[in-house]
Amino acid sequence: MEHITHLSQRPSQRDRGLAFVALFAALFLAFWAIAFTAQVLMLDWRSWFPGAESSRTLTGGVRAAVYSLMSYLT
Repeated sequence: MEHITHLSQRPSQRDRGLAFVALFAALFLAFWAIAFTAQVLMLDWRSWFPGAESSRTLTGGVRAAVYSLMSYLT
């Protein structure tokens, strides 16, 4: 008969932290690429992302948009 080990079903705090950082980084890069392209094309990209409407910098607007989106996901 096979020996089956049961692993904990709950992820550890470290795993959750790494997942948060990975998701934040992926969303930040995707949003930054969109915002940068729109900035070069002189489009008003801040109205596209929630939370970025009142930001003054590209990075600040993207960061606000990612945090706003992640608050819905977690």
